[in-house]
Amino acid sequence: MLLHKGEALFHQGESGLLFHVKSGLLKIVRVHEDGNPFLVNIIVPHEMIPHHSLISPMPYHGTAIALVTSEIEMVSPQQWYEDLERSPEKCREIALLLQNKLRMMQQRIDQLTQVAPADKLRKLQQWFQDFIAPATLTDVLTQDEIGQLIGLRRETVNRLLRAQPK
Repeated sequence: MLLHKGEALFHQGESGLLFHVKSGLLKIVRVHEDGNPFLVNIIVPHEMIPHHSLISPMPYHGTAIALVTSEIEMVSPQQWYEDLERSPEKCREIALLLQNKLRMMQQRIDQLTQVAPADKLRKLQQWFQDFIAPATLTDVLTQDEIGQLIGLRRETVNRLLRAQPK
């Protein structure tokens, strides 16, 4: 299935299929009780999502929205879980998928724990270079979304981006 920029793959609170991102990028947005959306994760090619449902089913934790045109393969949860029970190789595959995502998220935590706003932005830019290149941070995300990912206001992100050498 082809998902175009801005289209939702699934919505927070729903339950359903698992998905394999063959190409493209997705953002996971969580809507808080006050109705404000908050960007919590970026999904890159070759990931299986939702991560928290790879071993057992659970409602979607957020809404998945295409950042760019993305090719998505739908995976039947019933078939996935049956294959999991029959195949130790599949368990290892999931363990490796989750390990890789954990490592990506550890780097994201490093971004959040930086004290200086410029260091937070630099770390996020490096993360993008490592996992999402050739697209750059500002090719894919708005300044508001960048701010959500690293705990800064949009105005601060704008100032930091303008101050960077071209």
